[in-house]
Amino acid sequence: MNLGEPIATGNTAKIYLNDHKIFKIYKDYLPPTESAMEAAKQRFAHSCGLPVPKVIEITKVNNNQVLIMEYIKGKTLGDLLFENLEMAEYYMSKSIDIQQQIHHHEGNDLQPITAKWRRQIEGSHILEVETKSLILAKLKLMPNETRLCHGDYHLFNLVQADDKVWIIDWVDAGAGDVRADICRSYLLYLENHQELADLYLNIYCSKTGDTKEAILEWMPIIAAARLSENDSPENKDKLLKIINRYIG
Repeated sequence: MNLGEPIATGNTAKIYLNDHKIFKIYKDYLPPTESAMEAAKQRFAHSCGLPVPKVIEITKVNNNQVLIMEYIKGKTLGDLLFENLEMAEYYMSKSIDIQQQIHHHEGNDLQPITAKWRRQIEGSHILEVETKSLILAKLKLMPNETRLCHGDYHLFNLVQADDKVWIIDWVDAGAGDVRADICRSYLLYLENHQELADLYLNIYCSKTGDTKEAILEWMPIIAAARLSENDSPENKDKLLKIINRYIG
């Protein structure tokens, strides 16, 4: 099958648009269950009544796992925000409203989001042994909730199509504490856009009454797990500084 050129490339997969469908082709180093696991998470979110693209099929192309999904034609809220920075507060507020809709649902059928983070931290070759032990000890003390969490929630995973916003990329979804999911989003913004990170956290706390302190309790854990996902030396330095700030 000739899918043409990818429309996007990530750490774990290349994304193609073909025949009005999205083909997510996974890299061959991933476990053979990767596509099925992501499909199950996306189907679960769809079953909750959330605006999530339908999973069409799990298959193989040239021996690579492929997840075929419904194509949503539109622009991400991230693209829309950077096209009109004066609307930043509007788009960020809209994204938080949608994130709260996700958190309204229980995620009991999904693996805890902290399970992956624990594995990433335990397997880290960057963290010092003492730092790793402190972070893992802290993780044991954190709230163990079962709310549906997206796990990779930000403006570029929200697609505006006509008058509806769709939530994409559910590979990191799981059950967990809402504040952990918020902290993960905050960190993703913080890596590249301090102003957006601050805007996100300020609006979220204003809407919910949650405190920044309660959310940022998760920061060293999430930053430590994030180390294994990020190949950029610059970002690794940023993450280590964050960890030392909260643990040191």
